[in-house]
Amino acid sequence: MKAITHDEYGGPEVLQLTEVEEPHAGPGQVRLKVMAAGVNPVDYKIRRGWMQQMFPVAFPAVPGSEAAGVVDEVGEGVTGISVGDEVLGSTITGAYAQYALATDVAPKPAGLDWASAAALPVATETSDRVLEALKVTDGETLLLHGAAGVVGSVGVQLAVARGATVIGTASEANHDYLRSLGAIPVAYGDGLADRVRAAAPQGIDAVYDAAGHDILKVSIDLRGGTADRIVTVVDPQAGELGITFSSGIGRPFGAALAGYARLAADGRLRVRVDRSLPLADAARAQELSEAGHARGKLVLHP
Repeated sequence: MKAITHDEYGGPEVLQLTEVEEPHAGPGQVRLKVMAAGVNPVDYKIRRGWMQQMFPVAFPAVPGSEAAGVVDEVGEGVTGISVGDEVLGSTITGAYAQYALATDVAPKPAGLDWASAAALPVATETSDRVLEALKVTDGETLLLHGAAGVVGSVGVQLAVARGATVIGTASEANHDYLRSLGAIPVAYGDGLADRVRAAAPQGIDAVYDAAGHDILKVSIDLRGGTADRIVTVVDPQAGELGITFSSGIGRPFGAALAGYARLAADGRLRVRVDRSLPLADAARAQELSEAGHARGKLVLHP
């Protein structure tokens, strides 16, 4: 099968479209014919070798963690899933490929297109996990850094659905988008703390960092000097400040993902897809992701 692989850490040039052996479903696994694979910032961070302690890589490595596709093999012990089912979820063999194995998937609603389906697993799992860790409830105020990104924008919607007021940091070009999701936007940069205080004179109850642009210290300041109820999913230096770094490695999520997929199919959960590219353009997709210029999800189609 065709897959994107890399044999070393480095820039996007290490990614190559190659022929590799097809994986086959073992016990508890299903194999997907991948129709769309999501591209996430963690993909280029792993490729560059910046996440070795958290995400060790065995070369040759196939990037990507989320995909949507058609089940074409079902392993021993799997129930409730049949060959021909359309599903979405996290892969265990890398998503940038024609076929991938998974152990935790959700049904894809008929009204959800492939690109949007592939954009859901990471964003919904991450924001669901963080909001649970922060225990965000009705009437509270959440500061969400990186609110216009795919993960952040899903976080905005889930927090608003909980009854929270969301202050979302983003570039000014994305402020109208954040307002449409129910957030109060504030701009990045110098003076951020003052702008947040002006937008939320009632104070900040919790902070969700999906940006990672050295904003944890100002977040502590906005929380009144405490690192309590601040969670980051992108800044590995969090521990030095006593802040929680959250990772969902190995967390079962298929049942909850099925609910979020239905919301997306019904138009009640929005995930913005910036563009779709062929699998062969994976290096270009990761370049766009690393440059931070994508206004929504980047998706690859094998």
